[in-house]
Amino acid sequence: MDKVPMTVSGEKKLREELDVLMKRRPIISQAIGEARELGDLKENAEYHAAREEQGICEAQIRDIEYKLSVAQVIDVTKITNTGKVIFGTTVRLMDVDTEEEVTYKIVGDDEANIKAGRISVNSPIARGLIGKEEGDEVVISTPGGQKEFEIEKVEYI
Repeated sequence: MDKVPMTVSGEKKLREELDVLMKRRPIISQAIGEARELGDLKENAEYHAAREEQGICEAQIRDIEYKLSVAQVIDVTKITNTGKVIFGTTVRLMDVDTEEEVTYKIVGDDEANIKAGRISVNSPIARGLIGKEEGDEVVISTPGGQKEFEIEKVEYI
């Protein structure tokens, strides 16, 4: 079983989500019990809705438990900042063509959210940045074509 990289904040978020789902379990069970008391289960919409909700909840719990079991949590704050881009670092880039600055944090697949500035370690941009250092210029193939960036700052936060 391969380990999947995850940041400390990503693990925390998953554990919080798991906690919420575990607290929903007894509520769903109670709803199923109340729906059973209403009689004929074949035509009981409340019963079927509660059972469906239970199935979804259990699937989400299994999914999160699996992700946590294969996670390799990496805390970059405990690693000496060498200026090199690695998993978990926050990288400030300047687009050489437009001189526009962007900042990305390189995270695991499940944590990625481009609008929040978090990109997957498996994305083309992250793959092009890993191993590079502050001051390096990199050319990255993206779906929109070739992009050239200068790495302005690498932070281990």
